[in-house]
Amino acid sequence: MKKLLRYLKGYELESLLGPLFKMLEASFELFVPLVMAQIIDVGIKAQDTVYVMKMGGLLVLLGIVGLACSLTAQYFAAKASVGFSTALRNDLFSHIGRLSYNEQDKIGTATLITRMTSDVNQVQSGLNLTLRLFLRSPFIVFGAMVMAFTVNVKAAMVFVVAIPALSVVVFGIMGISMPLYKKVQRQLDQVTLATRENLTGARVIRAFNRQEDEIHRFEESNDLLVRFQIFVGKISALMNPVTYVIINLAIVAVIWISGKEVDTGIITQGETVALVNYMSQILVELIKLANLIVSISKALACANRIGMVFEVESSITDPDGNRTAGGFLGSGAERNGDGHSGQNGKVCFRQVDFSYEGAKADSLSQIDFTASRGQTIGIIGGTGSGKSSLVNLIPRFYDVRQGAVLIDGRDVREYPLKELRHKVGVVPQKAVLFKGTLRENMRWGKKDATDEEIYQALDMAQAREFVDGKEKGLDLFIEQGGKNLSGGQRQRLTIARALVKQPEILIMDDSASALDFATDANLRKAIREGTKGMTVFIVSQRATTVRNADQILVLDDGHMVGCGTHQELFEHCEVYREICLSQLSKEEVQ
Repeated sequence: MKKLLRYLKGYELESLLGPLFKMLEASFELFVPLVMAQIIDVGIKAQDTVYVMKMGGLLVLLGIVGLACSLTAQYFAAKASVGFSTALRNDLFSHIGRLSYNEQDKIGTATLITRMTSDVNQVQSGLNLTLRLFLRSPFIVFGAMVMAFTVNVKAAMVFVVAIPALSVVVFGIMGISMPLYKKVQRQLDQVTLATRENLTGARVIRAFNRQEDEIHRFEESNDLLVRFQIFVGKISALMNPVTYVIINLAIVAVIWISGKEVDTGIITQGETVALVNYMSQILVELIKLANLIVSISKALACANRIGMVFEVESSITDPDGNRTAGGFLGSGAERNGDGHSGQNGKVCFRQVDFSYEGAKADSLSQIDFTASRGQTIGIIGGTGSGKSSLVNLIPRFYDVRQGAVLIDGRDVREYPLKELRHKVGVVPQKAVLFKGTLRENMRWGKKDATDEEIYQALDMAQAREFVDGKEKGLDLFIEQGGKNLSGGQRQRLTIARALVKQPEILIMDDSASALDFATDANLRKAIREGTKGMTVFIVSQRATTVRNADQILVLDDGHMVGCGTHQELFEHCEVYREICLSQLSKEEVQ
């Protein structure tokens, strides 16, 4: 939590004024029992209506001033806590965005969503309550004890005994409940995960008629969360009855002692009422403090969970002493007539081994090949053979375990990430579009792209026809995730988005799986003709998609079992031959 306090920077004044005005309100509240004592001992005793009205007016004034102080304190506390959570949430979002795929896979999407939403909200609420009540409650508790001593020392000794007893109860329950609240938040992660999987996989669940099974799985996870919450709730619920018992026993003791003092004339009846009122104030404030401590316990548990995310450092970092693209080209690479380096777009894999975090075996082993500028590289293999893993190493979404991936003769780990990813355009396996207009989506890779450039990319991606059919053109509104488009339309638009960027290296990771064979063929022809000088990697399970590539890589269980043209591989690579014979006719094979 201490590390997160830096997000209060800029709100130091509000963080000071909030508690200050709350303590000011508490000060006025401490005078109320004394005023009541005067009303009883002077006004009521003498039947002086004017005095009672005057002192009653003073009580109203104390109430109004206290209310004003309370509202002011609430304003400053709210401003500081909301500003704190805004800065924290923004920084957390940025930090998560900087984490590599490796760390995001390890932590889990559901956990990160919980940290961003529920945990940050809990910390915000805890900070707000802390600024308003954390100093006020102890101030009134000890203030009431001091005021009680000004009334009667003997009766005030009850306060000296009651307050430590109450403190033991409050802080003891807090010590037990804090670890339990951490378990509650961890179980909330599991409920969030189950919910997210059900929402994202709703169509699959319905297709296999597994609604009842998923409901049962969710209920199990949710019931466990409920049991955790009930258990910790029962412990926290002990707070109120135990404190009430102690306070009421203390009130009985105060009345017993002060009653004898009244009989002997040492104190008055009004002062006895004042002592009881002070004890009641302590009761109210300690209950507030107990509830506050529960909220603070939750907030601290959530703050620790958020802090754990901040402690995770990305394994993909920019190298020290970043060099610009211009500096690199000027240090030995010669430009040709079209403004490109003589080897721009050249990709080399040198004895690359790669494994995912926690995996027992490598996903890729001893991958070694070279793709020259302007070549089209087809990558084919069965499910789980490592096709996506291979192309994800080029833009450095993951780092190799051993060996090196080179672009233009330079290890990708030596590139600043911005420069590296400016060279590479990626069409992901899952077509992802964002809420907004078509024009806004197309400009993700190139912010200043003209409409003409966008239309050229749409033509190449075979998306122009259906875009024109929508009538709104580039102003077509796309819903979140592209839900108002078909799977094939989404895939073509994601391909067009990558083409608008005009990268040196284009990676198409099984991005035409939803297209029919005719559209797929037209797409490959358009890309081949329209990407002169661009190195293109096409990942596919279709032999027809990669057969015309300049070089085809055949993967099997993470190993490259073949590399060459279609004819070469069909003759000499058994895995490739089996794929072709399972998909193509004898005429198509030739």
